[in-house]
Amino acid sequence: MNIPNALTLFRLFLVPVFVLVFFSNIQNNLIISVIIFLCAGLTDILDGYIARKYNLITKWGMVIDPLADKLMLVTVLTCLVIKSYIPLWILIIIAVKELSMVAAGIILYNRNIVIPSNEFGKITTIMFYISIFALTVNKTLGRYLIYLSVLGALITFINYLLIYLNGISSERI
Repeated sequence: MNIPNALTLFRLFLVPVFVLVFFSNIQNNLIISVIIFLCAGLTDILDGYIARKYNLITKWGMVIDPLADKLMLVTVLTCLVIKSYIPLWILIIIAVKELSMVAAGIILYNRNIVIPSNEFGKITTIMFYISIFALTVNKTLGRYLIYLSVLGALITFINYLLIYLNGISSERI
């Protein structure tokens, strides 16, 4: 187990911690839970940086890292829907997108193909982090930024879908 993969596992550990804090009765639970979410984002940046800089990229890491990101994002959005911070349709769109990407990733992984994250995915992830942080400062601004993030996620999905379809068609040749 290398350091980037350990950071990814730590990020997975932060998912239930986020939920416990978010639904707790402690003062400023929203702010504290968003700080946990932001810490998860920092570990994501850090593990990617370390993996690339020290050539510690593993196939396992290329699969589990985006899975940890997806799990954290869907969990956070689910919590925000439960407490009525955002509408349900946002969660539905993102959950369908993420489940589709996981299913496609599993199919490709079983064929020994791994599609690494690209700029569209990274930008969309950053947009979600900013918008969820903004939600704690200004709910209206945060909601509009989340709407923009959903649009970015749909563009990202189309981009990955094209890569997936190209990979499937290239495999047939």
